[in-house]
Amino acid sequence: MHARQNCTAAQSSAPQHPLQCFNFRGATSMPPSKPLITAAHLYRFQLLTDCMLSPDGEHVVYVLQRVERRTEKKYSNLWLVPTGSGRPRQFTFGSHTDMQPRWSPDGRAIAFLSDRGTAGQFQICSMPLHGGEARPLTALHGSFGQLSWAPSGRQLVFEFQKQDADAAERERDAHKKKLGVVARHIKRLSYKMDGAGFLPNERWHIWLLDARNGRARQLTDGARDESDPAFSPDSAQIVYCSNHSAEPDLTPGAVDLFLRTVARTRTRKLAAPYGPKSAPVFSPDGRWIAYYGLRGEPEGWENTNLWVLPLAGGAPRNLTGALDVAVANGTINDLPGGPVIRPPAWSTDSTRIYFQVARHGDTLLQSITLAGAASVQTVVAGAGTVGAFSLDAAQRRVAYLAGSMASTDELCVQVLAAATTRQLTRHNTAMLQGLRLGTVEELWFSGAARNPLQGWILKPPGFNPARKYPSILQIHGGPWAQYGNYFMHEFYFLAARGYVVYFCNPRGGQGYGEKHAKAILNKFGTADYADLMAFTDLVQRKRYIDRQRMGVTGGSYGGFMTSWIIGHTQRFKAAVVQRTVTNWTSMVGSSDGNTFFRRWLGHKAPWEDLQNYWRQSPIAHIGNARTPTLVIHSEQDMRCEIEQGEQLFVALKTLGVETEMVRFPDESHGLSRGGRTDRRVARLEHIARWFDRYLKP
Repeated sequence: MHARQNCTAAQSSAPQHPLQCFNFRGATSMPPSKPLITAAHLYRFQLLTDCMLSPDGEHVVYVLQRVERRTEKKYSNLWLVPTGSGRPRQFTFGSHTDMQPRWSPDGRAIAFLSDRGTAGQFQICSMPLHGGEARPLTALHGSFGQLSWAPSGRQLVFEFQKQDADAAERERDAHKKKLGVVARHIKRLSYKMDGAGFLPNERWHIWLLDARNGRARQLTDGARDESDPAFSPDSAQIVYCSNHSAEPDLTPGAVDLFLRTVARTRTRKLAAPYGPKSAPVFSPDGRWIAYYGLRGEPEGWENTNLWVLPLAGGAPRNLTGALDVAVANGTINDLPGGPVIRPPAWSTDSTRIYFQVARHGDTLLQSITLAGAASVQTVVAGAGTVGAFSLDAAQRRVAYLAGSMASTDELCVQVLAAATTRQLTRHNTAMLQGLRLGTVEELWFSGAARNPLQGWILKPPGFNPARKYPSILQIHGGPWAQYGNYFMHEFYFLAARGYVVYFCNPRGGQGYGEKHAKAILNKFGTADYADLMAFTDLVQRKRYIDRQRMGVTGGSYGGFMTSWIIGHTQRFKAAVVQRTVTNWTSMVGSSDGNTFFRRWLGHKAPWEDLQNYWRQSPIAHIGNARTPTLVIHSEQDMRCEIEQGEQLFVALKTLGVETEMVRFPDESHGLSRGGRTDRRVARLEHIARWFDRYLKP
């Protein structure tokens, strides 16, 4: 067991991003006149959600999101900041959403998505760098996905899903619009998605836009989705991903890379190993395509790796497989905007590729050559999370969003050759420095199988080691994600209420290799439960912990584990179960993730192995529960449908356990991160109310 020493150069030879050295360990010395963080501070955060460095490396455009308290609406605008000297300035204005800024190759204009014309209907717009008005380039009805410029600067390629015919008719007919949907005719297995609702019958396709005259044309069609388009260096071809299997919803691993000529309707499939693929990018010399992928049908625990495919022929190569790291940004936070995983970025000489890696609670920016694992270098390291990143055309600089345990994402720029880093924005710094925040201790400890585990203990502001404190175990969702060095407003809020908040990454999470991640596959509630109890054993031995006032909470997979815990131990005096999985048997039939959950449980349906499903369901063990439990669930949760929370609530009520349920209308599985702000505030206050009732004298 050891405490991690932050803000020291000895950790890595790679540059440490500036936010790493924000002084959160000194919080206990802050004057008592400074206020504590509250749930309502959610209204005050200004959140950076994307960034893009100009081709000449002189400016960064970024997206800044704010909440308008009067209307409870979120709006985003574009901001510009020079990478040398100068302050950020707002680039677009208005109460609407501007997002996904993309520089033209000559750096004279920025294309972006905006709903400024009609709320909720985005269009591609363009705005000159040195002034002028935003000009809409499209007038389409439907949903936009990713967009990018052709290297020639004459075209943009984008993902688009047309509006269904019946939805379009309702938009034209005021009476039909008022009446709403009459019936939904569903034919495909994956017919809904959490946060999006019921999916249109139309599919996602690749479109091409002429940047000069605004003419848009559809390049692909058919009853399948296409995604992640990217131009070749000569702008003559587009690579994209698509699943052409007979049942794409049942075989998500059957994703292939396709090469499409822009001038002619000629498409060919590229030879690559069977498995999911995403984010293909041409090398500048046009000889290679880099992409993210893995082999076989995904089960969730596998590391996504960085691959390269030679266009002249030959076998694709897995560059990161020997590293046993997840090419991902799986670090959890509760503020919208993260995590962001960016496509791989090539060096100008086509020899090196930049990518993100989730490891030991951090998200690093690394690079690797075609030689593979032996050539990997860490570009940005330190205790924190690198989100969206972007390099200039000459690869002299990299701009990136950097978050830490003590700071929300802020924008940084690094000169690659000199390894010098500069923080460009401080949108939330003054607010956070004006608050009394708790202090964080990071430690490593031995899990139930003597396996090394990483955890954190957040102590309340004004912490006194001679006192006894109530505590709360927080359990992350996923399960294949990680807690780590990323700002968690909820944790600081609970610490401000006088709780010691502790959290760790038990087996089953991401960032510690595939063996660690696979340990719970088809064995939920075993190694994960044992590791969480081992961490709780360690924490309760601290002299400042009151063993009689310990609570537990978590959401999604964390909700599953909280439900599991109350059926297996009574050491916790209060529990808050959020967006839970209670019964795998009904879960796989109601969730938008139904096909994935079957893979988690032995690749069998409930009617094929009911005993296995039941054994791993918290509801099967709920007869042992005695812990006072608050159940929180969103009524539009399509990942873990509300019937999962209802089953738990009814069971506990039937057993006579002290139980309440809080339901949030019109909210999805992502309430805690992206829900309406007043509901997010209410959720936090309900959690605090429940723990205050049972854990405070």
